[in-house]
Amino acid sequence: MSAAPDRPRPESGRILVAGIGNVFLGDDGFGVETARALTARHLPAHVEVVDIGVRGVHLAYQVLDGYDTLILVDATARGEAPGTLYVIEHDGAEGDAPPGAVLDGHRMTPDTVLALLGTLCAGTGGQPPRRTLVLGCEPASVEEGMGLSPPVAAAVPEAVRLIEELLRADEPGESAPRATVGEAAKVGEAAKVGEAAK
Repeated sequence: MSAAPDRPRPESGRILVAGIGNVFLGDDGFGVETARALTARHLPAHVEVVDIGVRGVHLAYQVLDGYDTLILVDATARGEAPGTLYVIEHDGAEGDAPPGAVLDGHRMTPDTVLALLGTLCAGTGGQPPRRTLVLGCEPASVEEGMGLSPPVAAAVPEAVRLIEELLRADEPGESAPRATVGEAAKVGEAAKVGEAAK
């Protein structure tokens, strides 16, 4: 039995915040560290925080359980100073994976996860989240080694604050909050907001 394509999404308002990254590759562990910090906060019952790490395929299947909003947290290189935070509205969550793409469960970017999610939804009749955001942080280094660089470590508390702000303002059509980093990160201009994920 296939679901109708225009079936309304659940009104539960469930939100999934997923930290993505490899803690053995320096600043690539930003998403994991931010998720860990967020779990220590008092969050509403409809918000679930998961440390996905490198298990992108697991994340794609978990999202099929039905979430209104998905917030992916990951190191995101976009050419700004290390520690810069980005809030990016993703508008291509229902696209297919690129032809010939290898779905390596240990090397999945947010774009790859979202492409896989679109494919899974098409195959199962499931519904993708109404809204998908990526909270990214500009890395200083993703070379082998554990621990975040000073500017990226300094951005973690600000990332937690931004996520809490996103959770309060998660309404259709709301503008994402501007992302700024603390003085310790030595970054001037705030992050790029509302840009489409590339």
